[in-house]
Amino acid sequence: MKGSLRIGRAFGIGVYLHWTFSLIILWVLFVHLRYGVGWGGALEGVFLVLLIFACVVLHELGHALSARRYGIGTRDITLLPIGGVARLERMPEDPREEFVVAMAGPAVNLVIAGIGALLLVLTSGIPEVEELATAGGHLLFKLTMVNVLLFMFNLLPAFPMDGGRVLRALLGMKLDYVRATRIAAGVGQVMAVFFAFLGLIIPNPFLILIAVFIFLGAGAEADATESRVALRGLRVRDAMITRFFALDHDDTLDRAVALLLAGPQQDFPILRGDDVVGLLTRNQIVKVLSERGRDVPVVEVMTPEPRFLESDDRLEAIYDRLRSSEYSSIPVLEDGRLAGILTLENIGEMVMVRSALRKHGDPVDSLRT
Repeated sequence: MKGSLRIGRAFGIGVYLHWTFSLIILWVLFVHLRYGVGWGGALEGVFLVLLIFACVVLHELGHALSARRYGIGTRDITLLPIGGVARLERMPEDPREEFVVAMAGPAVNLVIAGIGALLLVLTSGIPEVEELATAGGHLLFKLTMVNVLLFMFNLLPAFPMDGGRVLRALLGMKLDYVRATRIAAGVGQVMAVFFAFLGLIIPNPFLILIAVFIFLGAGAEADATESRVALRGLRVRDAMITRFFALDHDDTLDRAVALLLAGPQQDFPILRGDDVVGLLTRNQIVKVLSERGRDVPVVEVMTPEPRFLESDDRLEAIYDRLRSSEYSSIPVLEDGRLAGILTLENIGEMVMVRSALRKHGDPVDSLRT
């Protein structure tokens, strides 16, 4: 995720801290100092927040390690002010597997809370609830109660949160995957509106932020799920662009500008003979034009040895990779030679066409671009 700083690795998974995380630290300092607890109390509040987010990392590792059982990798874990995000390579489509993966995170919080409660009983005993509102109160008690709240909050059926994924998994045991996703997404968006309303009344800006995240995330997840299902059985060759321009390694940016203005293509493979040696993107063209002009050789500014796809690759598996890629186009090879370019836009057009044909009752199996 852009704007994130890597702070470590756990079980081979990179853990990142997004720059916006600093906002919650500043907020905690502000609130504690505003109520006159002094720097000691403010720093203790920050320490509690750091402990809570350590529990959030463990929560996300619960998802990641349970997904690994089903052969699903995790790209990274990123900490944001509203919580953590484990970017799985894909979500399991078997409802029982998704149920396990979704429940694994909250289960970690429940275990942490149980350990905290046991330690409290064995040591100082369970404090009064009033300790939660007291600066400098019992740290272990606060951490235990926060994990109880995290467990309960994450199981709210607000898709795409854990509880929403649990709801989809349960619905998916009776309904088809797309319909189950649409119902779970609708429930999630209704809850997002409720969170936003509650955030305005309290008022609580973080609750409003969570509401926005849930509302947009539910819609995006539902659309992505529908796209993945529509792409089942297709290969990269079915959606790749076969009418495209390529640049020679001896060309300058002047040629690239001419091709950029001639049509909708934004990224250009760079060829040396029949070999693809690089990729030149629209952003690279514009940036270098402003700095060095149009006479610069493309080999000096291209991305060398770009990622390739094979024309026989499964399109469904490539979809998520392209969505998270920094490039809008990926060259496609067939028998070692450049055969086309795959773009997210063209995949979207393929999905729209197939969906329209399905609604009309026309066959889509032989559809090719």
